[in-house]
Amino acid sequence: MLALRLLNVVAPAYFLCISLVTFALQLFLFLPSMGEDPAAARLCSPALLHGALFLFLSTNALGNYVLVIQNSPDDLDACQGASARKALCPPPSTHFCRVCARVTLKQDHHCFFTGNCIGSRNMRNFVLFCLYTSLACLYSMVAGVAYISAVLSISFAHPLAFLTLLPTSISQFFSGAVLGSEMFVILMLYLWFAIGLACAGFCCHQLLLILRGQTRHQVRKGIAVRAGPWRKNLQEVFGKRWLLGLLVPMFNVGGESSKQRDK
Repeated sequence: MLALRLLNVVAPAYFLCISLVTFALQLFLFLPSMGEDPAAARLCSPALLHGALFLFLSTNALGNYVLVIQNSPDDLDACQGASARKALCPPPSTHFCRVCARVTLKQDHHCFFTGNCIGSRNMRNFVLFCLYTSLACLYSMVAGVAYISAVLSISFAHPLAFLTLLPTSISQFFSGAVLGSEMFVILMLYLWFAIGLACAGFCCHQLLLILRGQTRHQVRKGIAVRAGPWRKNLQEVFGKRWLLGLLVPMFNVGGESSKQRDK
């Protein structure tokens, strides 16, 4: 249990550090390298378009990250401890989280990167957080590949060029042909690629469970759930104004969870 509580503190700090490093690289390396073309128009310069797109992706990722933490799942006051949980019989959609030490309504899982349980109230923000984190990481990887390609004069036209970049760069780094800053960017390329794929997998898996009207806890425990219409399941999580939520980080408006919260 001590290891889980420690991970609950280390994982959010790790995510924030990666975010700060990504912002620094974008601001001090990638954007200046794109603004060196004097022939590009000021209003449609690559640096301006890249900065606007990255700002949109990162704002939605960090905004939904904050909302996941702020909009915690409903806590059942009648079942605060393990003894109360054994004495009472909570609804089958509830689950006792050992890390948070509380019984939450419609708990899906505990996310260590946010240090919070994912349930009915913050499921929408968690899915959007995974989506925009994946897009921001993959987009940063593309910008980093363009930067490394220009600085080191490396062509990525061959499909295996990215796979062989790391071992080749390590040998060149120890021989002095690659600078420390360039080697750091190359390492970040693989980290962005891994985080982007992992978040994309989480997002797709979570959307599949939402369409089925299930939670990860119910699937893991083998709890049978009466499947409802997939449109109703989506509306319950994302609300009626789902399109606005894709563009701006906001609480779930118009969904069943927001109605239950208002009550």
